[in-house]
Amino acid sequence: MGSPPVATAAASAAVVALAVANRVLYKLALVPLKAYPFFLAQLTTFGYVAVYFSILYARYRAGVVTRDMLALPKRRFIAIGLLEALGVASGMSAAAMLPGPAIPILSQSFLLWQLIFSALLLGRTYSVRRIIGCLLVTSGVILAVASGANEGQFLSKVQLIWPALMITSSAFQAGASILKEAVFIDGAKRLKGKRPDIFVVNSFGSGFQALFVFLLLPFLSNLRGIKFAELPGYLNGGAECFLNVGESPIDCGGAPFLPLLFIVVNMAFNISLLNLVKRSSALVASLTSTSAVPISIYILSLPLPYIPHGAELSTSFIIGAVVLLMGLILYNLPQSWSRRLKAD
Repeated sequence: MGSPPVATAAASAAVVALAVANRVLYKLALVPLKAYPFFLAQLTTFGYVAVYFSILYARYRAGVVTRDMLALPKRRFIAIGLLEALGVASGMSAAAMLPGPAIPILSQSFLLWQLIFSALLLGRTYSVRRIIGCLLVTSGVILAVASGANEGQFLSKVQLIWPALMITSSAFQAGASILKEAVFIDGAKRLKGKRPDIFVVNSFGSGFQALFVFLLLPFLSNLRGIKFAELPGYLNGGAECFLNVGESPIDCGGAPFLPLLFIVVNMAFNISLLNLVKRSSALVASLTSTSAVPISIYILSLPLPYIPHGAELSTSFIIGAVVLLMGLILYNLPQSWSRRLKAD
């Protein structure tokens, strides 16, 4: 059951706008919380559970969410939560050992994993045109992001296990996104054509993710260089900096406004992304949000509040952005146009 093209286009535009705002605000939120990135990660993970379930309860009381939606089998939600928690754990492990520019580059394997899992788990088939479009998008982002890397082999001194682990992290996240799409497809069959409300998927998925993150907390804190015994003190310091209270030795200027603004926008982005998955597919949603990467890099190169120094963009960044745009156009080219081009 597809959505009208206009509605899908509007949902896609919302995803791009919120994806750009999300990336830019994440960078700004880490200005006051630069010493507490792990605190911000845990705050978003556990805070969203309370918010999502509160919204879910309100929608249930309003009749938007039905008992049948809440009664959907939970095994897929458990798998989604486990995969997303493993994605966080493996991603943090790899990120601690990789140079900065390598992280977003290796993360672009997410799209390729989605193609594979979509074919294996959902039985989807893709035309050569769409596969090439997807590869062009990935290549464009790599070109754009790699333009900021130092010249030379910046992975030459890194053990192979860490890039492999970052790619594995992307596989976990891609698997979770395809399972979310499967929940909508299977839910429509169980609910006689009506797809599950996005807050059912968001709430239960986030709930199980938080559960598995909690179980992995000693491991995750060690990855950030925080001993488990030191974790309460670290979280307390993060809370004081977030609220901008107490006598923190670190300048927490910009808090709590910037972190709160990031949390609100990040939540809106996640909701809009899942809405697009519901309307189209997980792969289309990922391609749409990926297009925000070069736009975000461009905005972050400009002088911003709390980040007054800008940066000069290279030629490879411009080329990468053009390649990405070509890939998006090729992937989203209507079937009728595709046939007409072949005929010509």
